[in-house]
Amino acid sequence: MKFELGDVVFDLDVSLCCGQVFRFRKQKDWWYGLLGDKIFKIRQVGNCLEFEGVDTSFVRGFFGLGDDLTKITQCINKDPYISAAIKQFEGLRLIRQDPWECLISFICATYKNIAAIEQTLFKMSQKYGEKCCFDGQTFWLFPSVEKLAGASVEGLEACGLGYRAKYVQVTAKRVWEERIDLESFRRLSYVEAKRRLFEFSGVGLKVADCVLLFSLEKMEAFPVDVWVKRILLKQYADQLPAGLVEQLLRHDSLSNAEYEKLGTFARNYFGAYAGYAQEYLYHYERTKK
Repeated sequence: MKFELGDVVFDLDVSLCCGQVFRFRKQKDWWYGLLGDKIFKIRQVGNCLEFEGVDTSFVRGFFGLGDDLTKITQCINKDPYISAAIKQFEGLRLIRQDPWECLISFICATYKNIAAIEQTLFKMSQKYGEKCCFDGQTFWLFPSVEKLAGASVEGLEACGLGYRAKYVQVTAKRVWEERIDLESFRRLSYVEAKRRLFEFSGVGLKVADCVLLFSLEKMEAFPVDVWVKRILLKQYADQLPAGLVEQLLRHDSLSNAEYEKLGTFARNYFGAYAGYAQEYLYHYERTKK
């Protein structure tokens, strides 16, 4: 199938390479991806998206093609640094992931680099997910809630989760036993949805913000990791609360109070689309030569 983008600004490669998704791989000019029970491939040829395995409605929704990117980038374009990031990665869009997969993925992602996260999720899907064939290749769907709820800690540890194995097991059991509908969190406010996510094992401030931003459409969520902390200290120190910069420079980690202060600054400074600002800044900093 084909979808002509028209005046919709979109860069498929940038959107899939910026660290928000972990279950896509590129072969030649095609990206192969999995979401829920869907396996599909997609590529961008000029101003046209070509894809197989899903329909146009899915592509529009999953890749956030309904977002008014011109309005969003105008809103967050507050200074020369983010202006450079927006210019370099024009067409970067936030992807609408499945909340269940996003929640477990970011619990697994704590203190891991992207390559390690991808490997862990692959092993977990291979062990607990359904095996499927698509386009002459073998794929494993992301494990269902029921499958992970029934997994042993030892089995999850064997997938490379380490201490995160217990978090994944406990969270999966709770979602399964209490029949929690994570999709319903979309209807909650940012603050209330974040509070609900904190109830899950292994979910702290950063994991919650990642899930809120990448799957629950809370565009004000502003995940802070070592990269984002570095950006804020280098580029926005003169605008941060008095004393916070000195405090942050004393140690590499972030206390909950410090994290909250940085998030509050970002939401006040960048506005309702602070999450978009975070992704542009994060990818720009991470890819700078």
